Amino acid sequence: MNKWKFSDLTYTRPDFEEAKRQLTVWKGRVESAESADDIFSVISEMDNESKHLKTQFTLVYVRHTLNTTDDYYEKEQEYLDEQLPELAPYQVALSTAIADSPFRPEIEAKYGRQYFTQIDLQRRSFCEANIPLMQRESKLTMEYQKLMAACRIEFDGKTLNLYGIRKYFEHEDRNTREAAFKAYSDFYHSNEPRLEQIWDELISIRNEMGRNLGFENYIPLGYMNQGRSDYGVKEVEAFREQVRRVLVPLCEKLYDAQAKRLRISHVMAYDEKRIFADGNAQPIGDDEVLVPQAQKMYHELSPETGEFIDFMIEHGLMDLKNKPGKASTGYMTDLPDLLAPFVFSCFNGTIGDVQVLTHELGHAFAGYMAMRNQPISDYYSESTDIAEIHSMSMEQFCYPWAENFFGDQADKFRFAHLQEAITFVPFGVAVDEFQHICYAQPGLTPKERTRVWHQLERKYMPWRAYKNDEFMARGGWWYHKLHIFLYPFYYINYTLTTMGAMEFKKKDTENHEAAWADYMKLCKVGGSMSYLETLRHANLSVPFEEGAVAKATSHAAISLLKQIEEMEA
Repeated sequence: MNKWKFSDLTYTRPDFEEAKRQLTVWKGRVESAESADDIFSVISEMDNESKHLKTQFTLVYVRHTLNTTDDYYEKEQEYLDEQLPELAPYQVALSTAIADSPFRPEIEAKYGRQYFTQIDLQRRSFCEANIPLMQRESKLTMEYQKLMAACRIEFDGKTLNLYGIRKYFEHEDRNTREAAFKAYSDFYHSNEPRLEQIWDELISIRNEMGRNLGFENYIPLGYMNQGRSDYGVKEVEAFREQVRRVLVPLCEKLYDAQAKRLRISHVMAYDEKRIFADGNAQPIGDDEVLVPQAQKMYHELSPETGEFIDFMIEHGLMDLKNKPGKASTGYMTDLPDLLAPFVFSCFNGTIGDVQVLTHELGHAFAGYMAMRNQPISDYYSESTDIAEIHSMSMEQFCYPWAENFFGDQADKFRFAHLQEAITFVPFGVAVDEFQHICYAQPGLTPKERTRVWHQLERKYMPWRAYKNDEFMARGGWWYHKLHIFLYPFYYINYTLTTMGAMEFKKKDTENHEAAWADYMKLCKVGGSMSYLETLRHANLSVPFEEGAVAKATSHAAISLLKQIEEMEA
């Protein structure tokens, strides 16, 4: 199948009754196993079937997000979302049989301690009472995605989607930026009643899931669903507090300097994306121009990345153009049957396009390496708090090639990108704290939740200011963050992993070969270790420890402030 293309792959609806039967058969074989080899044979068969099932799921998900108006794939997505939870009790029963096997020591010797850590998380996070709740949850999240994809904003004589309008946030004319931001805000404001209902129902459903497992609310289950096995809420709280103390004052300095460059008294919310008075760096072209430049860059970066990018292009594993009906998102997923990543985005002519070719392809490269270095597909994907280190660090490793994408505006890109990496973190921890508050205080009304967001902006983003926008001024900005609706407790990962990326940036300036060697270790290990074990394996610091945030971001802070001093001289 060497000549295959993603567009030619055939989807076959999985037979869920047969899958249940097979899981039951495997369970019986595990329970009657007479040797560790008998167990290994079952695990191998399970793994092959799991890869095939995941590949079919990926085909449906990608094709549904490529065109959310396609009835066939919408219905298939609904069908799979309905059926997948029904497999869970059979999967848990099989995992339990493996965990209880007398050959457990041999299994752990072959696959490592993480194999049973994952089984334990699966067992503790499942109960049959949650199956109908998971099905209801899927319908609500699907509705949110469809609502976002259906967005049509009339602006500047054009009909724009959410990605299209955001390009105007960088416009040279301040009134245009303000108007574009208001049009973006008005879309969410006009949908506020239904978005309030969706969020209210999701909180209720997810908290019920948590209670069904014996927890007070959803939060412990949310952490388990993110694969967190060696840290919890207290560690995350300590990290958020470090961000408030260390990075919020730095961000205020960065925005004060930006206001001076823009010759305005204060950076308003609609000014934040306009980094330079004479314009931000703009990519030299669209995907047809940028992808060949990315291919050239990855060949020069390392033999492994060169092989990887050729594989992605040869098999048509990127869909990057912004099209009507396409979901307003960006992601990397995988087709484990083919050991293949897939990258999805909506290019809009901003630096975000280049970030896709480094960030999402950073995810994809890590998946590509793990799929070729790990023995089972359970380890092809790492925990979410590790995954974003791959992507954000790849963005930093690619800085020397900025000229490929921005020409003589490369220095502008590097400054703006590094500033955004830092200024993003307070927003990211605010998203995390917002979710903790909403699940811990389910009695809050929808408007009270929005006021909570407003208070968190004052805490973590005190520079944030809106003009003539009542909806945003009272806290409406949180509605645009799809992770809150779709991926509970995921968003803190972007901030934790920013620390790892900043560490890699510092290491790269000191010794590129050593930094790249550690990065390759990170990519190859996949999900075969826990979070803290993986950090140690890749020689990275633990972000929860006191002083870690200041240490990780010191190099970036010094670099940004020095460049600002030079610009103002």
